[in-house]
Amino acid sequence: MNEFFLIPQRVILAVMGFLAIANAYTMRICLSVAITEMVKKNYENATEDGDDFCPVIGDGGGEEGGGEFEWSEELQGLILSAFYWGYVVTHLPGGLLAEKFGGKYTLSLGIFSTAVFTLITPVTIEWGGSTALIILRFLEGLGEGTTFPALSALLAQWIPLKERSKLGALVFGGGLVGTILGNSISGVLLHNIDGWASVFYFFGGLGVLWFVLFVVLCYSNPESHPFISDEEKAFLKEELGSLERDKSLPPTPWRAIFTSGPMLALICAQIGHDWGFFIMVTDLPKYMSDVLRFSIKENGIYSSLPYALMWIVAILTGFLSDWCISRKFMSITAARKWFTGIAAVGPAIFIVAASYAGCERTVVVILFTIAMGIMGTFYPGMKVNPLDLSPNYAGTLMAITNGIGAITGILAPYVVGVMTPNRSISEWRLVFWIAFIIFVVTTVVYSIWASGEVQPWNTPHLMNKSVEQGDTEDEKTDGEKKSKLELTLKEEKIDKQL
Repeated sequence: MNEFFLIPQRVILAVMGFLAIANAYTMRICLSVAITEMVKKNYENATEDGDDFCPVIGDGGGEEGGGEFEWSEELQGLILSAFYWGYVVTHLPGGLLAEKFGGKYTLSLGIFSTAVFTLITPVTIEWGGSTALIILRFLEGLGEGTTFPALSALLAQWIPLKERSKLGALVFGGGLVGTILGNSISGVLLHNIDGWASVFYFFGGLGVLWFVLFVVLCYSNPESHPFISDEEKAFLKEELGSLERDKSLPPTPWRAIFTSGPMLALICAQIGHDWGFFIMVTDLPKYMSDVLRFSIKENGIYSSLPYALMWIVAILTGFLSDWCISRKFMSITAARKWFTGIAAVGPAIFIVAASYAGCERTVVVILFTIAMGIMGTFYPGMKVNPLDLSPNYAGTLMAITNGIGAITGILAPYVVGVMTPNRSISEWRLVFWIAFIIFVVTTVVYSIWASGEVQPWNTPHLMNKSVEQGDTEDEKTDGEKKSKLELTLKEEKIDKQL
């Protein structure tokens, strides 16, 4: 049957992984747009003759009125952050399950559960109000928390080193496409259909459809895939060394991971990136609506523009990164550091600049778009770095970095809600300055200690045994030499392939 599949199975997996993240993000952020129409607006503190508030424009965007729920800014921040409470919880279990049993069902069942919870959002709100919505969003986060760890485990089993930047950028760039579609389609649906429930039915339905296709088309590793061609299987075995994860590996080397300088640097960079990214993903539609007072249709379009550019940049720089590495213009480590640094410093500058543009709406949209476009270099930078550090434990590393980073998803929306009770430009400017500082500090740490090389603890069974196990110093030295020899041979093989 494999002759009917003209596209390589690793590309099919990458495309389905891209769609997995795209679906995950549409279901995650559609509430950020819908809530602007669900909540009653009140601008009693906004004075039209001041510089801190923008006048109403268009077909009524930002007017007093809106939806039926009287939720404060702080409560809205709590609702928007509730997703990340659950999201953090299942990251590490998701990574461990994916490594032990394979990424296929760890990923697919997580997305499926999120889709079901998205579908029942309208009836849940009508039944239990804001409290029920907070609980439901927590449950959605539980389902979606396995997404990135499971995908990392899958990519480690399917994607060879010389295709890692471009296919990794394709897969992880699904979050950007999901954000684009989530914002723009939500705006169109809310503009053309009475009520806000259609948003949740539409994206929840797409999530269920993806689940069915993924279960049929994709498998955890090349060895278990019934439709893969013999040529592709031979190619992957030559590139990856094995078509299955090494099941003889001992338990995860937690101590080595959490005392690793490159790993700690990666965690730090993830925190910095996620703080700025989650502020934009979660609260940009609110900024467009509450501060700039765009209509819901304009809000959906303008909120999606930054992520359209970000996706384009992510794909192009993915190819650029692979080209620079293969031509030896950059080492893997240098490429990861440069692209990660650009993805932090650029957005830090432009989001602050946007807050000083005041009510010059066109200028603000352009600056936000440039800021998030530059952030696209993050994907061929630190986003694929867990696969560099440890192919065997890529799912766990992604779970750790993404899980810790996602804590900012809990804090950022709530902090924004607390800091912007009046929805004024000056309040938001302080929010963006804090993001600027976090971006810069975490990038400096990553630039100093990051690495793109496979770490010795990737193969702990080749590392020297502990003194407590009774090995002699000579035996430990032999073990160290063997580990270094294995890594040297692997690096020489990669150099020849590139």
